[in-house]
Amino acid sequence: MSTPRQRPLAIGPLRAFAAVARLLSFRAAAEELHLTQPAISRQIKTLEEELGASLFARGTRHVELTSHGALLQRACVSALDRLDGAVRQIRQSRGRRVVNVTTFASFASLWLIPRLEAFQREHPDIDIRVSATDMVLDIDDGEMDLALRYSTTAPAHSRRLFGETLTPVISPWLAEQVAKGQRPPMRVAADLADHTLAEEDDQRPSAEFLSWRRWLAEQGQPGLNPRRWMYLNFTYQQVQAALTGQAVALARVALVAESLERGELVEPFGPAGRMDSPLTYWLAVADESRQRPEVQQFCQWVLAQAALTRHAIGEAELS
Repeated sequence: MSTPRQRPLAIGPLRAFAAVARLLSFRAAAEELHLTQPAISRQIKTLEEELGASLFARGTRHVELTSHGALLQRACVSALDRLDGAVRQIRQSRGRRVVNVTTFASFASLWLIPRLEAFQREHPDIDIRVSATDMVLDIDDGEMDLALRYSTTAPAHSRRLFGETLTPVISPWLAEQVAKGQRPPMRVAADLADHTLAEEDDQRPSAEFLSWRRWLAEQGQPGLNPRRWMYLNFTYQQVQAALTGQAVALARVALVAESLERGELVEPFGPAGRMDSPLTYWLAVADESRQRPEVQQFCQWVLAQAALTRHAIGEAELS
């Protein structure tokens, strides 16, 4: 190692070190910080050169803290916590109240963001910062105030928003083409053999509940193959494919209820084409944020919007 330098340490490498030390994984730390693994490795190398000491013992399949690394971790965690706390206090004292929300990208695009303008009209002094990511962020780490989540089980300290129902949807243009006989019919599930189906390209276990294969099996067509598959990463991309007439999407009714009501999307099989899912949407609030008035106001608004969605999808009211 080179001779230790005397200049102050940069905050970026310290955050990278804290993440790797907690997760004991360069890859997991890179995902958490939204950086590449080589970028994390460079920051750790820079920190070790600054200190003149190795912080990690790197094995083939694992990472361990050295004694120097363990010493730095104890100091680093408390220092970063104090720094983040001070930053939050400064931001809150500037006169602008901020609510930090994390949710997955499709929910942000299809449900939350289209409604936010109404909240901001009612609360012009509250800023909403949305972190749209499919990574599940820890809302108790001081960065986020609340999460809008999607899972089969209730997150800790959460409120249920609404359940999940799926239905095939197409554009009015495609529906008109079908009605005129200019496109193949779409009267029963077997007719989808002549159409393009937009499928979610996702390997997570929850994807099975959203798949065309599950819907086709429930409709008595387990072996059906469409004219073409269109594989897309996110739900909102599938909806976009349906809106532009490129494919039939298996849409989450709660996320497209307004589009169906406005006639921007059409259910070719009507209510008979709907399929339930065990997945549920939840609102979870960080313990430290629970008593802040702006967080309470935003949560009340989200719950009110969720009640409208439940009514739109025909779900029974919560007891």
